[in-house]
Amino acid sequence: MNYYRIIFFIVFLVGCNVRGQEVLSLHEAVKIAIENNYSIITASNNLAIDSIGVSPGYAGMLPTLEARITDNNSVQNLSQTRSDGSQVEQDNAKNNSLNYGVAMDWTLFDGLRMFANLEQLKQNQNLGEVELKQVILAKVGEVMITYYDLVQQQQQLTALDSTILISKQRVELAQNRFTIGKASKLEVLNAQVDLNTDQTLMQRQRELYANTKIQLNEQLARDLKTAFVVATEINVDESLLLPELEADVISNNPQLNAERINKRINELDLKQVRAARYPTIFATTGYNFGRSESSLGFTTSANSRGFNYGFGATLNLFDGFNQNRNEKIGRLELENAEIAIAQQQQELLSILSTTYQTYLTNISLIELEESNEAIAKENLDITVEKYRIGIIPTLEFRTAQLNYINAKVRFSNAKFQAKLSEIILRQLSGDLDI
Repeated sequence: MNYYRIIFFIVFLVGCNVRGQEVLSLHEAVKIAIENNYSIITASNNLAIDSIGVSPGYAGMLPTLEARITDNNSVQNLSQTRSDGSQVEQDNAKNNSLNYGVAMDWTLFDGLRMFANLEQLKQNQNLGEVELKQVILAKVGEVMITYYDLVQQQQQLTALDSTILISKQRVELAQNRFTIGKASKLEVLNAQVDLNTDQTLMQRQRELYANTKIQLNEQLARDLKTAFVVATEINVDESLLLPELEADVISNNPQLNAERINKRINELDLKQVRAARYPTIFATTGYNFGRSESSLGFTTSANSRGFNYGFGATLNLFDGFNQNRNEKIGRLELENAEIAIAQQQQELLSILSTTYQTYLTNISLIELEESNEAIAKENLDITVEKYRIGIIPTLEFRTAQLNYINAKVRFSNAKFQAKLSEIILRQLSGDLDI
């Protein structure tokens, strides 16, 4: 069995192993995460709460209407001296007063505070949308990173499968050579030790692979025992440009947009504070029914009903200079919001620049490690044939074998690291494909 037959056999085994399992694509994994992830659901509910609050009534622009009823009763022992000098006494005198009706209160003007409040409610909704986007980008990014980590682990499992088969072939060849007297027992033992080492590495890699699958199922908020396989290749976008990414960060990054919205909210807070300098004008109206009964007095019963209305106004004339203090605090908070925007933008652009340099390095490493893998493969092919006919020592064979497996692992890891950099760059720019 030569090297190419080994590879064919590995592919055949892998195909048989994954048959019947769910083939989970990245697109499907992202879709499941958006639908099921607990953090995303919580952020969606918070946005729904903010959306419900956007209304003129919540901002205090509409009148309030309420029904009222009051029923007072008393039983008393009374003694009265009237203006003509006569006296009247009665024990257990009953008195009853019943009033009911509807009343409406409406603030007509409050220094435009209600309009600022409505705009603030809208900004809270916008902030909720940005925060939801930020959570989605973070969680989708985590899913993508874990997904591609599984892809590279699958590739490493395939590489370890190939090296184990080669090690088994080496043990068989060494045993045959020992049997016919062309090799020592030491060569057989060395080959067996190397095979055991490769099998140990395989067990560790399978453990890591199984644990990473559990981690992905957790991120997808589904049964942790769900069996699946992922794609076999990692495709890296090598066309990302730093100026375009910087422009996207400034315009699309959800953290930066959240700071901008917070600044607008601070502006509206200050506007509401300044509204206290103006009078508050309100109107009241209602329709009431009344009935009273008294066992003793000039009037033993009375009934009333009617419409009432009125207007009022309040104006703060002096509050210990608290108005000035509140406005000064509002202006300082607004200044802090502007500083937060500048600071956040600088931090994001700094992270973007360093990540982009890592991205470029990883792209170049992909080409280098791909070349190294091809060289290591060619060297292993030649070494296998030389070992078969017994013209090289076992140490040289093992060195070629390890060089090949290490080259495959480094090539797979280089692609994964480049993809990781790409995902982070797209997260920062708010342009992650979801």
